[in-house]
Amino acid sequence: MTATARTFEELVAEAEEASVDGWDFSWFEGRATEERPSWGYARAMGERLARASAALDIQTGGGEVLDSAPKLPPLATATEGWPPNVAKATALLHPRGVVVVASPEDAPLPFADEAFDLVTSRHPVRTYWDEIARVLCPKGTYFSQQIGPASVFELVEYFLGPQRDDIKNARHPDRARVAAEAAGLDVVDLRAERLRIEFYDIGAVVHFLRKVIWMVPGFTVDQYRPTLRALHEEIEAKGRFVAHSTRFLIEARRPAA
Repeated sequence: MTATARTFEELVAEAEEASVDGWDFSWFEGRATEERPSWGYARAMGERLARASAALDIQTGGGEVLDSAPKLPPLATATEGWPPNVAKATALLHPRGVVVVASPEDAPLPFADEAFDLVTSRHPVRTYWDEIARVLCPKGTYFSQQIGPASVFELVEYFLGPQRDDIKNARHPDRARVAAEAAGLDVVDLRAERLRIEFYDIGAVVHFLRKVIWMVPGFTVDQYRPTLRALHEEIEAKGRFVAHSTRFLIEARRPAA
């Protein structure tokens, strides 16, 4: 039975039961698609890791992106704040010699000054620029792909209604540049792209909102069941729900001493 032939309740129940640990998005195969940024973050990160001597991956999730790197530096460390992801990342990365440190996202990084020549992060919830600058050694680099302004806001506003401009632009790359420079870093690359997303069934929407928890804060199926049912009917009628994600790539370097 295909996803489109199944009932609203069946699709929602399946999505509620699915694990949302880590940053593995294979569950969406055949149910949703998203364009990828042209710069290829995982590949570019892997190239930098191969040249590094000591690297830190912040908010590593389940460690999947870091584990995709063909070669890791002699000293490789990762932080993660959510306990289920800490366990998952440890199991995945420990065999490759990566030390995974449980560290709350809003806490100071538990490392000495100038400890790393490379710091990476894919889709951090928030970037603490002062801490990144502190743990980077002179000429060290921060390399990150981040969520941009008004990302997937077609879906956000479907559930929450129209959002203020300051909320839409809270993750603007220009703000990231200003914050990085205020922390004493030189921004050497900054690029942004808008990318098409298509959801093919309501289960994919539920799984997405459970996994990417900042989209609709506090999302539960029970709270939004009427909205979910209306969206289910729209997807059934049109074959998909279209939204657009925004991503930006930022590379910043600590000046030489």
